[in-house]
Amino acid sequence: MAKQVVVFAETKNGSLRNVSLEVLEAARRVNDGGLITAVIIGSQPEALADSLAVYGANEVVFIENEILNTYTTDGYTQAFTTIIEDKNPDIILMPHTALGKDFAPRVAARLGCGLITDCTDVEISEGHIVFTRPIYAGKAFQRRVVSHDKIFATIRPNNIPCSKMDHHEAPKKIQKTLNLDEIRTTVKEVIQKTTDGVDLSEAKIIVAGGRGVKSTAGFEPLKELAQVIGAAVGASRGACDAEYCDYALQIGQTGKVVTPDLYIACGISGAIQHLAGMSNSKIIVAINKDPEAPIFDIADYGIVGDLFEVIPLLTKQFKQVLQDQG
Repeated sequence: MAKQVVVFAETKNGSLRNVSLEVLEAARRVNDGGLITAVIIGSQPEALADSLAVYGANEVVFIENEILNTYTTDGYTQAFTTIIEDKNPDIILMPHTALGKDFAPRVAARLGCGLITDCTDVEISEGHIVFTRPIYAGKAFQRRVVSHDKIFATIRPNNIPCSKMDHHEAPKKIQKTLNLDEIRTTVKEVIQKTTDGVDLSEAKIIVAGGRGVKSTAGFEPLKELAQVIGAAVGASRGACDAEYCDYALQIGQTGKVVTPDLYIACGISGAIQHLAGMSNSKIIVAINKDPEAPIFDIADYGIVGDLFEVIPLLTKQFKQVLQDQG
């Protein structure tokens, strides 16, 4: 039976986040030929609608209100809930990002429905929509089936490969201007720390440093390697606590959870709190002077050596390979 799906399409700096396309892929898996509606909140160019259609959206709803140009929990909650109540979909899907984690539970509470968070896979099995999500810091996985008449889930970035539609039509575009009457907070000014390079949460390659980098300057070789191979730079909590880098780079149980194609751990011992944030990476390379470091237990490839000797050699080799490839 065809299912109507509403997807929250998250944007950043006027561009679609890749995880929004992954959520659309999840919607295509479960809608059984039904309508897929993508919702964009804030002042966004309509050109984004065509990109969403290529990945499965049949219609795109643009919600505009000057208050929504900057994210607030109550603003986005009220706006997205209004569309869901209007569309009355069978399934609601959102990215499991900082935004999604913040206001998805509030939307679920308003709708009076359950919420499955941090899903890494979705499939149809024996006529049921089954969501897979990690538990116990990624040591085990559970498969969840929703018995409620409305299904609501968030999708972890970098887990569901997205693909373009072979054939698609121009999406129906719906412009909505909402009068938001329950806004308790407004943002007067945003002071944002700017970071160069790739977004950590969606990076396909991550070079991460731990206490073994020894100082702020110790991150420079990692940044150089990351720049050469198009990677994001991350860190363990130990490195952040030691003030070698900003907490925005922290990966782990109390930081960001990442699932890149390649994770290069430099001077990271492998404490369980850090492993909880990166152990599901597809390929893990560990560089550490201590051959007994726990990180080697989960690494696909290990290098026992001084990172300040190994990283420059890797950087030089990658530069040469890329130069040879033109």
